[in-house]
Amino acid sequence: MRWYTATMRFRGNAALNPAEVIDQRGAGGGLGGFLPFPILLGGGGVLGLIGLVLVGALLAGGGGTSSSSPAASPSDLASQCTTGAAADQRSDCRVVAVVNSVQDYWTSALPAHGFRYVDAPTVLYTDYASTGCGEAQGSDGPFYCPADKRVYLDLAFFDDMKTVLGAEGGTFAQAYVIAHEYGHHVQDIMGLFQTYGDPKPGASNTSVRIELQADCYAGVWAHHATQTRIIADVTSADIADALNAASSVGDDRIEQDQGQTVQPDTFTHGTSAQRDRWFTRGYDGGDLSDCDTFAASSL
Repeated sequence: MRWYTATMRFRGNAALNPAEVIDQRGAGGGLGGFLPFPILLGGGGVLGLIGLVLVGALLAGGGGTSSSSPAASPSDLASQCTTGAAADQRSDCRVVAVVNSVQDYWTSALPAHGFRYVDAPTVLYTDYASTGCGEAQGSDGPFYCPADKRVYLDLAFFDDMKTVLGAEGGTFAQAYVIAHEYGHHVQDIMGLFQTYGDPKPGASNTSVRIELQADCYAGVWAHHATQTRIIADVTSADIADALNAASSVGDDRIEQDQGQTVQPDTFTHGTSAQRDRWFTRGYDGGDLSDCDTFAASSL
């Protein structure tokens, strides 16, 4: 049970900026009109880590959205998640630290590629949230909404990754999830959604290429994570956790776990091997230029 055992360590005296995380846990909210999860619609839809496949897994396995993460109010988050030491102790503070680190990296890295990074907040919520892309529910998993430029995360998802999807877990697995969603924000800034809009499912179609590129961007950040002001070290065990998490949400593995025949024409995020490969490619090379999935003849 090492899911909650931190391997990645944060710099204890690092000053965190909790303003980059909006805490709406406990705020509630109705549900209606949520846009289909892995589809990017013309007006700005939702791109998430695993999307509807997680919904199917939860329905099939009876998974819920209970979380062992400590409860907190917005004022609690703002007052308690101010140092790296707090991130080593609390899962919500860990989200703050990772968001800070990811955004620190892209702020420094994107100008070299001709783009200015614009901060995007992460919204923590419980069960339901109103978003610029419609009403969301936590069982759908984390996602980036292009319409309001925010990442949405129900912390219960980290439990679901282990209990429903079979990931081994680990602190860096959680960081990978967050970095993947910010990879979508980077794509948005670079205009890739507009260039390759209306993603279509299929083993080599646009949806898979978008998701694998976000995995690669997460790997690029991981390569540079210790160069940010937040993270003290990243071990080989941390990278193994991230790769295990990436593999656990491969389209083929999820279909097999649900007792289905693997159907490449339904893929939206890529196979376990592809997700592992593109994260590794980003991590090994450490450069955004290594992540052009749209030019790749083989994924």
